[in-house]
Amino acid sequence: MFANYLIGLREGLEAALIVGILIAYLVKIDRRDLLPRIWTGVGVAILASLTTGAALTFGPYGLSFQATEIIGGMLSLIAVGFVTWMIFWMGRTARDLSRNLRTGVDRAASGAGWGLVLLAFLSVGREGIETALFVWSTVGPRSTGTEAVTGVLLGIATAVVLEVLIYRGLITINLTAFFTWTGYGLIVVAAGVLVYGIGDLQEAGLLPGWGVTAFDVSAAIPPTSWYGTLLGGTVNFTPAPTWLQLGGWLAYVAVSIPLFARLTGRPTASPIPASAPLSGATS
Repeated sequence: MFANYLIGLREGLEAALIVGILIAYLVKIDRRDLLPRIWTGVGVAILASLTTGAALTFGPYGLSFQATEIIGGMLSLIAVGFVTWMIFWMGRTARDLSRNLRTGVDRAASGAGWGLVLLAFLSVGREGIETALFVWSTVGPRSTGTEAVTGVLLGIATAVVLEVLIYRGLITINLTAFFTWTGYGLIVVAAGVLVYGIGDLQEAGLLPGWGVTAFDVSAAIPPTSWYGTLLGGTVNFTPAPTWLQLGGWLAYVAVSIPLFARLTGRPTASPIPASAPLSGATS
């Protein structure tokens, strides 16, 4: 559940910040008449996200075991790719997020402002579809669908509350540090999803090495124990990985963490309070 809470919190806060900046800037330039365009784009984006989630949930029904494993494995790899891109994109652009969005608003607000619908849809829809895909891919033998949905909804709810408080100036969050530390956490989570995806493809026969485990710590960390469940729910821990799964996990972490550290530097460097983008948009 915690892994899904983390993705819901991060993606939800990112989407909420984007919507907040768009609204604040339209208010600042006295174009309140265009606010319905923003909410139309947000509504369409939410609908697209829910449709994606429903397709992922009910689409595999009636397929053979092999087909289900192939689809699950491929979607897990796609989810890892999307989330990795999101982590590095936010790490690179967080400092200029407000300025970039204001530039986009200026272009989209020309004429009747229908471009704002597309801007809001792309900004929020990307986060929603990534969330649906990633959360679906984390639902494994140690996590039920109910736990996954509950976790992500709690994360999104927390993000909405934080954004409301930020918008009203009641709290300040160092966004640079927030997106940096959650980025590191999501790299570990994504590595676990990669392990699941490799396992599905091995079980389907598309990748070799299924059944040949690198180690087995199931006796020391039973998957059904509270700590086994905790590790499975937080970092997608697999007690008996194959050699290919272990190699994939190590390679992903060994490459992603140094690159992310090089991109972001020290988490406390160049701190940007959460109120900065909004104050910049409204001043």
